[in-house]
Amino acid sequence: MKPPKPPVRADKVSLWRYVQLFRRDILSAQPARLYRAWMAEFRTPFFRSYMINQPELVKTVLKDRPDDFPKSGRVSEGLRPLLGNSVFLTNGEVWKRQRRIIDPAFEGGRLRDTFPAMWAAAEACVVRMRGQVGRDVEIEEITSHAAADVIFRTLFSIPIEHETASAVFSQFREYQRSQPILNLAAFIPLPKWMPRFFRRSTKQTALNIRRLITELTTARMAEIKAGTAPDDLASKIMTTADPLTGETFSTEEMVDQVAIFFLAGHETSASALGWALYLMALYPEWQEQLAEEAQVMDKADFKVMSKLRLSRDTFREALRLYPPVPMMVRENSCPEEFRDRDVPKGSQIVLSPWHLHRHERLWDNPDGFDPSRWATENGKTCMRDAFIPFSAGSRVCTGAGFAMVEGPLILSMLLKHYRFTTVTGREPTPVAHLTVRSDKGIWLKVERRN
Repeated sequence: MKPPKPPVRADKVSLWRYVQLFRRDILSAQPARLYRAWMAEFRTPFFRSYMINQPELVKTVLKDRPDDFPKSGRVSEGLRPLLGNSVFLTNGEVWKRQRRIIDPAFEGGRLRDTFPAMWAAAEACVVRMRGQVGRDVEIEEITSHAAADVIFRTLFSIPIEHETASAVFSQFREYQRSQPILNLAAFIPLPKWMPRFFRRSTKQTALNIRRLITELTTARMAEIKAGTAPDDLASKIMTTADPLTGETFSTEEMVDQVAIFFLAGHETSASALGWALYLMALYPEWQEQLAEEAQVMDKADFKVMSKLRLSRDTFREALRLYPPVPMMVRENSCPEEFRDRDVPKGSQIVLSPWHLHRHERLWDNPDGFDPSRWATENGKTCMRDAFIPFSAGSRVCTGAGFAMVEGPLILSMLLKHYRFTTVTGREPTPVAHLTVRSDKGIWLKVERRN
């Protein structure tokens, strides 16, 4: 039995049919051959794009020459109302300045510093789950709540129950289903003079979220000036000066960054954790092994993470099968030649963790669930060359290490106390919204462990 995978389209369809499929879901709009192709070219009257799956080409774009392949400005078409000028969307010197200020907050010992807050959020999730015992539960709602709690506790030292934190979470739930991370605007070049249209409700929700984040940010700036601010991630970032200019983030700049921290740290973690729990229900023999391993968890000591090896490998396998961000788009700033093919300047270069992580010419048992693969030679090679759930190179997600602590921690904490089983007739189908989610939610039955 294989984990669920989206259907694929026929090899050849009309442009109009492709647009229809793409608007519905970018994953099922792609043909099966992309799971074997090293490179694919898409030509239409409107645009030209190239998907690259060959590890050497991925390395060229992400690691060797990232400045020659900036993020496509078209990706920001749908996300700009929420994310403003955040580090997720910028390029060049602006992006480098932002990273110089942000990166120190996530270096070295900061993970240890944030661990008690993560542990508290995991324990709070266990308590909330008590009311779900014996029921069929939409697990993505549970994981979204837990991931949001982690973000607010580590960033602003407040739990999800805090009035403003709760309001942000509620507004974001509305936003996530209405705005895909990639839409047609990411691929179709629109003239700069053409106005961009968004659903009125989506734009209003983004404004509401930014207003609430502004309240938190302004209050924290006042606390910093008064010398009463807690030593959390927000304080660290807001008091870090760019070593080259000596400048710190303005309020508006900080709001942009908090928006992407919430998107990247909450939405992606919730997606991966939801699929990890579904995989545990689908493969109960693995679930029991993780539950046994989790018995070592008795206090909020960062050292416990070194003992949760199977949980880490299981979470990594969930990231492989269901990478939260399924596709990334770059744009070549000069003419290129890939695999003896001319790639004109300004083309869209699509890197697809979704296809790369399941590539039939790279992975053993690419569509199968096997946490033990990471100890094999094939697994080690692919982890180095074909595993990019957090991107790679200089633009690798700042919170990658953060996520690889948070995910296994909450997964183990939940499995220590509860058993999860699948619900007949409610098998999930992966689709791409802001992240890879189930088309109708992930439904699991929750039972209390003895």
